[in-house]
Amino acid sequence: MTAKPFLILQLRPEAEASDNEFEAFLHKGGLTADRVRRIRLESEPLPAAIDLDDYAGVIVGGGPGCVSDAPEAKSPEEKRIEDAVLSLMPEITRRDIPFLGCCYGIGILAHHLGAKVSKEKFSEPVTVIRAEKTDTGRSDPLLDGLPDTFDAYVGHKEAVQELPQGCAHLLSSPACPYQMLRHGRNVYATQFHPEADGSVFELRINIYKHRGYFAPEEAQALIDNANRGNPEYSSRILRNFTTRYG
Repeated sequence: MTAKPFLILQLRPEAEASDNEFEAFLHKGGLTADRVRRIRLESEPLPAAIDLDDYAGVIVGGGPGCVSDAPEAKSPEEKRIEDAVLSLMPEITRRDIPFLGCCYGIGILAHHLGAKVSKEKFSEPVTVIRAEKTDTGRSDPLLDGLPDTFDAYVGHKEAVQELPQGCAHLLSSPACPYQMLRHGRNVYATQFHPEADGSVFELRINIYKHRGYFAPEEAQALIDNANRGNPEYSSRILRNFTTRYG
């Protein structure tokens, strides 16, 4: 019996960043191209008749959009992408379909569940942080084999401001309490990028250095810092997800 593929939804409008993210998902998740279906939402619509039963799980990548931006501040493309991902969340959360939302995905999950997502508190610059397991996180299967603290790659303007109803709190960091959440048994989201490493962040830093995440003249220092981080354990979350549900 052939294993179901994973559905990978991507949001990045820059082809180089999107392709690099996709390759990182494959590499860090131990996947091959024939085990996934990739949809670049910025360039193709989500099929109206998509059947989530056809997939082992759903992985959502990051992007420059913010869920908390005012509607008039969002481009038509950003609004269309947001609506497409949000359209899947009722079924995913109701049926507890395996889901891993990375960075943008935690905002989508929290927003769908009615929790506050904003730029009010808990934003983090482009950097490597120390993620720490909560008591609940120590027994979660996606964090199996990870130490209690480890490096994780972040960079976000908005953040979840409160624990969404029905969610378990799995990871925190000094500047941002909600680094990883789980809804039900199978719906996960991280504020950090489990697919990232120094080279992935170097590319993104160069692409997004004029998007308001940091001062452009700081780019090289941020690249140097990213290359000092250890991606081993954060990427294991992605591998644990694909192993558990694949």
